[in-house]
Amino acid sequence: MKSRESLIKLKRFQVDEKRRQLTQIESMIADFQVMADELDAQVISEQKRTGIEDIGHYAYSTFAKAAAQRRENLITSIEDLDKQRSVAHDALSEAIEDLKKVELLVERDMAKSRLEADWAEQEDMDEIANQRHRGV
Repeated sequence: MKSRESLIKLKRFQVDEKRRQLTQIESMIADFQVMADELDAQVISEQKRTGIEDIGHYAYSTFAKAAAQRRENLITSIEDLDKQRSVAHDALSEAIEDLKKVELLVERDMAKSRLEADWAEQEDMDEIANQRHRGV
């Protein structure tokens, strides 16, 4: 029984760890999205400031080009993290499922133990009743 309790603790730890990983990935996605939005706003602001919106124009702002490139890099990172989030979500679901299986096994074992204890107690009571009935 003690080994099952250890197994439950291990499975709970694994679930918590998977949940932390998923939360961390989601937080990174949110942070990257905020940074990408800020860079987008900076590009638009720079285009308005210079009056040149055509990226192919010879006088297009190098700052706007660099900011746009950083934004694209962030978008690529977000897409990669989104794939990682999907994998992490699946891993969390699997870990939760494993935990539930172990908890059900422990619950079933406990119910079996209670039933066996109840049977033993009933046998003891039957023996006492038989002894009283015989007058011993």
